[in-house]
Amino acid sequence: MRVRSPSFFVFFSLVVAACAESDGPTAPNAPELLSRGALAPAAAVQLRHQEDLMAVPGVVGVGLGATASGQPAVVVLAERGGIAGLPASLGGVPVRIMVTGEIWALQQEPRKKCETPPCGGPGGGGESGGGGGDVDPTARLPRPVPIGVSTGHPAITAGTIGARVTDGTDVFALSNNHVYAASNAGPMGVNVLQPGTFDGGVNPADAIGTLADYQVIDFSGGDNTIDAAIALSSADSLDNSTPSNGYGTPSSTTTAAAVNMRVMKYGRTTEQTKGRVTAISATVNVNYGSPGVARFVNQIVIGGGGFSAGGDSGSLIVVEKGGDKLKPVGLLYAGSSSATIANPIDAVLTRFGVTIDGS
Repeated sequence: MRVRSPSFFVFFSLVVAACAESDGPTAPNAPELLSRGALAPAAAVQLRHQEDLMAVPGVVGVGLGATASGQPAVVVLAERGGIAGLPASLGGVPVRIMVTGEIWALQQEPRKKCETPPCGGPGGGGESGGGGGDVDPTARLPRPVPIGVSTGHPAITAGTIGARVTDGTDVFALSNNHVYAASNAGPMGVNVLQPGTFDGGVNPADAIGTLADYQVIDFSGGDNTIDAAIALSSADSLDNSTPSNGYGTPSSTTTAAAVNMRVMKYGRTTEQTKGRVTAISATVNVNYGSPGVARFVNQIVIGGGGFSAGGDSGSLIVVEKGGDKLKPVGLLYAGSSSATIANPIDAVLTRFGVTIDGS
């Protein structure tokens, strides 16, 4: 069996034991999608109480989700169980506690390659599905390389190519700021590699493009919406589909996340996995190690274990099934041992003036 190395762009805390106040990572008895309209009463409560909840020591996020019975709820992401001062409800809206541990986007120091926790996984959010094929997403792959495989700025370890995107003229590789711009370091024009340096990538021999733009991450306490960057590439260097053991080509048409939506992704470390959206409109504190903690708003949360692990940062999250199958939903960038955090894909694409170059 191939040894999967951990790359370090979603570092995961040790698994935190579930406690009585947590009702689990998904709403198993209520699989129906909850739209933003259905969540409107809970959204009003979230807006009114979010800052007070975020100020409670041990709370790392607040979003909109559902109880196990499908009732709209305010979801609190907690570092541990048993945090004092968290209410059971607010304004008649239930408060659901998800014990996620601390949310990380960057491990401070690389560790040796290994297969088992805490080195590389498990990550947050779902069930496996589609992985285990002959394609090694950590390897140097023939050009044009597929999406969903190892990549990175020369100064970082490795992350994931999320998608090929286009402005109508040029094509770009899409990933995270912390994968392609080394957490605001840049500079513009620096080579991006496939595979990333942790997986043996060498600059400039393994370059597939050059950093073209990135959204600066604010570490001073302001609100962030995306951790994203694009690298100018070409159709000769970059394909627009996953490896053969993945879901294929994403749709060019996007859709908004909804609570309980079934989603999937293909990433460098865990390959293809499936899960459910647990919360939307989430405000989350994400630890980047030495740069500090950054606050993100309007984020997507996929709950549970197994959806992602270190090195999957940059993966494109798409709808798993139904009429919206393969429509992009989010860009994965952070997580814990039991949750995955993603930027809404429309916010990412709008920022760079591009669309998914897909089917």
